[in-house]
Amino acid sequence: MIGSRLKLARAAAGLSLRELEARLHSLVTAQAIGKYERDEMMPSSTVLIALAQALGVAPDYLLKQSDLRVAQIEFRKKALTSAKEEASVRARVLDSVERYREVEELLAINGTWAPPKGFPRPVTTAEHGDQASSDLRQRWDLGVDPIPDLCALLEEHQIKVQVLDLPEDVSGLHAEVTTGSKQSIRTVVVNAKHPGERQRFTLAHELGHLLLRVPEGKEGEKLCHRFASALLMPAPTVVREIGARRHALPVRELFRLKVLFGVSAQAVAYRCRDLGIISEALFKSIFRLFGKKNWRRLEPNPLTAEKPVRYERLVMRALAENVIGESRAAELLGVSTWQLIEMLDSPPEESSDAEPSGV
Repeated sequence: MIGSRLKLARAAAGLSLRELEARLHSLVTAQAIGKYERDEMMPSSTVLIALAQALGVAPDYLLKQSDLRVAQIEFRKKALTSAKEEASVRARVLDSVERYREVEELLAINGTWAPPKGFPRPVTTAEHGDQASSDLRQRWDLGVDPIPDLCALLEEHQIKVQVLDLPEDVSGLHAEVTTGSKQSIRTVVVNAKHPGERQRFTLAHELGHLLLRVPEGKEGEKLCHRFASALLMPAPTVVREIGARRHALPVRELFRLKVLFGVSAQAVAYRCRDLGIISEALFKSIFRLFGKKNWRRLEPNPLTAEKPVRYERLVMRALAENVIGESRAAELLGVSTWQLIEMLDSPPEESSDAEPSGV
């Protein structure tokens, strides 16, 4: 039966039943498509192929059965604008996790989530957030240096990272996907439209939601912000690089520190205030200057976005070991066979790697 798969693919494409009918040039009606989704009817082979083409998936995808489901999904900052938009994001998250899981299973890799020892833990104060970040760094042997590649770090610890086009006001989300055997797969999604420094902070913030038990609402968001800030800017390194007490902090220095820590210049200022390195008055004067220059929403010199590359690397490995063929590898990566062949014989480009959609 294809009902759940068809509905998932339609949601991922952001189409209503009538919009899909139009894409099919009225080959079948919206009512008939609804019956396919409820498994009340099966499409003919001609209609099945047409549905797959209209939705940008392979016919085999619609026929495949899956035991995955989104158990929980949490959006940061603002809710999506409509139920249709949220359904589309859910579907894309599930599709990406499903493809990721398939490759891991082919390579006999356990991709389920297990939190580090001592986590999750309750956090009710800013100091608790700082301590949690310090303890996590110790558990993951990170020392106190800046984290050069946050995507790689999360994926090393079995947290899937996805980059999706989201509404501008949605920074990111975290989701739990469960298997039929109740195993948990965790994924973090960041907005493809945002600069690298904002994406990195979102990744760290969503990691906080995975590892901390915080109060609901704004207070919980503040605590996850504090955890993210402390994780990306450990206090010993901040003091070493900036000093224990400063009476001035020039803009040029702030932007040098932005590059060092991989966060916004504003995040550096917040961290300095939280650690007592700068006064509240100096902090406010820095933000007044940023406001005058219209830098509050989008700073100059945005950092290059990090890219999750583990999924692509695993697909390449599966292909090289003859676990899958070229056509399947191309399908998993969301590229044509010719593009795949070019990718195999070329180094990745620094600015525009050929990444699979949503992974």
